[in-house]
Amino acid sequence: MQEKVIITCAVTGNITRPEQHPALPITPRQIADAALEAAQAGASVAHIHVRDPETGRPSMNIAYYREVMDRIREKNPDMVINLTTGPGGRFIPSDDDPKVAAPGSTLTIPEKRVEHIVALRPDICSLDLNTMNSGGEVVINTPRNVTRMAKLIRAAGVKPEIELFDSGDIHLALDLIQQGVLEGPGLFSFVLGVKYGFSATPETMLYARNLLPPGATWTGFGVGRHEFAMVAQAYLYGGHVRVGFEDNIYISKGVLAQSNAVLVRRAHEIIESIGGEIASAAQARTILGLA
Repeated sequence: MQEKVIITCAVTGNITRPEQHPALPITPRQIADAALEAAQAGASVAHIHVRDPETGRPSMNIAYYREVMDRIREKNPDMVINLTTGPGGRFIPSDDDPKVAAPGSTLTIPEKRVEHIVALRPDICSLDLNTMNSGGEVVINTPRNVTRMAKLIRAAGVKPEIELFDSGDIHLALDLIQQGVLEGPGLFSFVLGVKYGFSATPETMLYARNLLPPGATWTGFGVGRHEFAMVAQAYLYGGHVRVGFEDNIYISKGVLAQSNAVLVRRAHEIIESIGGEIASAAQARTILGLA
């Protein structure tokens, strides 16, 4: 069993809508404040998406990312900052011509998706390996495009966190490690409970864990109602954990969590109640191999 457990807080994401929760962080200040509150509750890593402050819609604006990072580091320089590279991979086919993108598609060139990583050099950034159905839409991350992104991430000196949504993603990761595109044994996250991806069950998490290279560091987390069950399961299987409004907005059935920090405190309590100890930010940096 791992000695210390890292809690990551994903404070806003790009799927949760403002109308679903009145306290969803939208502006750079709100996102940074949510990350700092999560740190006080026990999170040592903040996973960051940004949004347009006027519309609340997902954004790829570098200035917003920079402001969030500056605000976090001003108050808590030890917290590990993990920026997303997920936006820019979604395709919606038109009804009349499916090879033409319909409104709402975000699919763009790989270099654009990691532009903020190259410019800002966070501690970590996510790198999605999934190509899958997502509702009525499709997320596309081809091996060629993932390779282009990974090379730019490594050149920037940033550690990629490989996000895995199904077993095929793991096999792609293993190939990329073998090819030298990614550095092994790697840092991974299992996303469980997304429809058409990994099921949020103990059997699925164990299967996914056993496919990873020996010595890999990993986090397992569940979306929606599966969030807290997967917190316990990830710890018991030797992994780290993640919570936050990106994945779930409820503290219990039908009851909205007042803040991201409330979700972190619940994860903290769960881990300690079954014998785990929470990693500080300094300890998380050691575990993750960060300078």
